[in-house]
Amino acid sequence: MVLDQQYREALSWIHSVGRFGIKPGLERISALLELLGNPHRRLNFLHIGGTNGKGSTAAMAASVLQAAGYRPALFTSPYVLSFTNRMAVDGQDITPAELVELVEEIRPLVVKINNDPRLGQMTEFEVVTALALYYFARRQPDLVVFEVGLGGRLDATNVITPLVSVITNVSIEHTAVLGNTLQAIAKEKAGIVKPGVPLVTAAIDAEVLAVLEAKCLQEKAPLYRVLPREEGMVESRNQVAYCRLNITESGQLMAYYGLKYNLVDLFIPLRGHYQVANAATALAALELLEQQGFILTEGSLRRGLAQTAWPGRLEILSREPLLVMDGAHNPAAIRQLAEAIPEYLQYRRLILVLGIMADKDIHDILSAIAPLADEVVLTRPSLPRAADPKDLAAALQHISAFKGRVHVEHDLGRAMAVALNLAAPTDAVLVTGSLYTVSDARAHWKATSAT
Repeated sequence: MVLDQQYREALSWIHSVGRFGIKPGLERISALLELLGNPHRRLNFLHIGGTNGKGSTAAMAASVLQAAGYRPALFTSPYVLSFTNRMAVDGQDITPAELVELVEEIRPLVVKINNDPRLGQMTEFEVVTALALYYFARRQPDLVVFEVGLGGRLDATNVITPLVSVITNVSIEHTAVLGNTLQAIAKEKAGIVKPGVPLVTAAIDAEVLAVLEAKCLQEKAPLYRVLPREEGMVESRNQVAYCRLNITESGQLMAYYGLKYNLVDLFIPLRGHYQVANAATALAALELLEQQGFILTEGSLRRGLAQTAWPGRLEILSREPLLVMDGAHNPAAIRQLAEAIPEYLQYRRLILVLGIMADKDIHDILSAIAPLADEVVLTRPSLPRAADPKDLAAALQHISAFKGRVHVEHDLGRAMAVALNLAAPTDAVLVTGSLYTVSDARAHWKATSAT
């Protein structure tokens, strides 16, 4: 009971820092890491940025490394099941006791930073990033798979120099922070490129590629492209390719044509065509790590991909009715989800539970997903920056392609209950709009289904 209380207090303190919002910049976290003895300088990294697919790519890379006999660390955000999911070593999350101990050590240092008028108040993400780096330095993993939070150039994770960098893809997001054009956002994402460090990307937009190529040329960083395989495509030593071979109830089979490995019938337990691109991106990054001394085999590549566990991504939790959760949170991800629904889900009627962050392009998100639904339950996760469901309902009125019924439930638990009550055994309930929505909904479903 004492540990439970200490853990809740530690989380409460971490989240209390969140009131300072998003403040791009490396000054504060660099100062905190200096006070902690610069733990990041004692670690090796695979740095993964981009708009969508960062977490899935990171999870697959870490799983392969573990299958190869290494002890990888994994840092991702946000979490789906528990806050402790955000930092893991060798497949094991940080324990509540370890987190409490770290918070006790780091808290007075954060206060010291906050009291320095030259630096200003630290943000929650900066504190969590520093906690993870401090924790990983203690555990000394073989490699840290490190997911970028927001953007790249001024993201708190960009204090590191990795062995390999990844930019999965780039689309419009966080325009208030990153810029309102694809080129501006790509420049922010490209900020993680370091001198001489190879970059892997599955981006295919010409405007984005021009930005990445210019940045890599400037930094003398080799650029490796991940492309869908097409008939007659020209092979290149800085290019890998992939194709999806088949889909199954639990995932999909793919082929990978890489720098060294040519593999067919690779199984990934993640649904959606876009996950094949993410898997190929992870494999390309791993091949580049192999060139730097990591030892991989075809067996470890196959096992690692097949054993990847990554909840909240087209995740099926029950069958009658079909209950599916997906953390798609921006227009590009929602469009990918909409394309995947008819491939993987069979149902009579679709009932959506939607909770979206207020800083997202709400109209485009609703336009992409709402017309697929017979009923939509609008709600919000327990986060201050979540959009008001009434505002979502007002926006939905302008989506002419949507012909279904609308329900507004501010409480997410109540929204889940409404959706499940509306669903017949042959219907589907899809929870989406944000990983925060999925996290809260999953916790509610787990609690209610256990009773």
